[in-house]
Amino acid sequence: MSGNEIEVPKELREFMLEEAEETFLGKKNGAYKQYRYGNLHIREYDDKFLVHTDKIDPRKDPIGHLVHDAPEVLIGLACAIFGGSQITKQFLNKKSKKTTLFSSLISSIISGYLGYTITKKIKNYLE
Repeated sequence: MSGNEIEVPKELREFMLEEAEETFLGKKNGAYKQYRYGNLHIREYDDKFLVHTDKIDPRKDPIGHLVHDAPEVLIGLACAIFGGSQITKQFLNKKSKKTTLFSSLISSIISGYLGYTITKKIKNYLE
């Protein structure tokens, strides 16, 4: 459980807001269902609920949500695009198209993963 989430054991109380909507938006973190109710993000596990409040509801402002609540996703995407484009520039006229495409894809995946992971660690450290 992260520092900004509240754990609600199911045996203590079967809790769910009637108006909460099941959603695919958000990182599931092993939950089998997730719900949203305004800025409230609820993850349901076999034995508990984990609940936290987002600054911005992603259903109303997806970009604002990424900027304020999940910047690691934006940075990961930016790193993936930048990493892939740099490899493409380097290999464009030196290798075959298949090699260039493969190198760009691998570079994008590695760059995106590193950008995401480093930003997530920094974000968790600052929280």
